[in-house]
Amino acid sequence: MTTGSRRGDNVVPLRSPRPCAICGKKAVPDFHPFCSKHCADVDLNRWLKGSYAIPAVEPPDDWNGEMDDSGSEN
Repeated sequence: MTTGSRRGDNVVPLRSPRPCAICGKKAVPDFHPFCSKHCADVDLNRWLKGSYAIPAVEPPDDWNGEMDDSGSEN
């Protein structure tokens, strides 16, 4: 067992690191794809509040959602 080694020291990155998704600083492996726990928590909070929600498109009222014999929708 070596002293001072951290988890991931033997991992070779396959591509150049991207900047932090929140603040733009260099991302670090411990919090990938973020630069710190703070930025990771900011992102989690945005998910939990629904800031990243994708708006849904409601189908027309007369759409029944059934498929015909050819596999296309009615």
